[in-house]
Amino acid sequence: MPKIAIMGAMPEEIEPIIATLHDLRKTEYADNTYYEGSYKGQEVVVAYSKIGKVFASLTATILIERFGCEILLFSGVAGAINEDLSIGDLIIADGVCQHDLDITAFGHPYGYVPEGDVCIWSDSVLRQVAKRIAKEKGLTLKEGIIATGDQFVADPQRKAWIAKTFKADALEMEGAAVAVVCHALDVPFFILRAISDSADMDAGFDFDAFLVSSAKTSAVFILAMVEKIK
Repeated sequence: MPKIAIMGAMPEEIEPIIATLHDLRKTEYADNTYYEGSYKGQEVVVAYSKIGKVFASLTATILIERFGCEILLFSGVAGAINEDLSIGDLIIADGVCQHDLDITAFGHPYGYVPEGDVCIWSDSVLRQVAKRIAKEKGLTLKEGIIATGDQFVADPQRKAWIAKTFKADALEMEGAAVAVVCHALDVPFFILRAISDSADMDAGFDFDAFLVSSAKTSAVFILAMVEKIK
């Protein structure tokens, strides 16, 4: 069975997962803590990266290179910029992009770097597993583009620009960085986000109010993914 990495950005996003693990072992490395254990017989390594693209890249690389993980699942929360998404909804990323990456002065589109792509696509097999789980559980699972940037975006005009420019449905701060690492190292990845604040609400207020419940919703689904992959 493949060793599975599970990532979140914040403690709230991985605590519900760590609480379910057996034979839990902690490793302190590179100013972070990595939790190794098993879930229903499946070996997993869990970590939260801290917020932002740099920390997410570092953590994803360590999970793959030091701990030998062969699949990476990301569990967390995101803000909606598609009006069809509501608080508590689950969305999986078919693709992720970097909305704050800008070298348009050199004639390139937003989000693009030479020898790269505007969007990186997640693993189609893992997405199909998620859809089967959602069907079995009677859950609605949305699918779309998730935009990543080193900004907590609360400005409605900025949200609208990102939605239009990248055809994005949700915003967060780590997914595209994880995708770059996994794509470069040929590791299948999957990103699931529970919506913690919706497009027509004040982001700061809603994020604090719904973080814990939305993170738990995402974590429960990720654990079902682990079981199904096994």
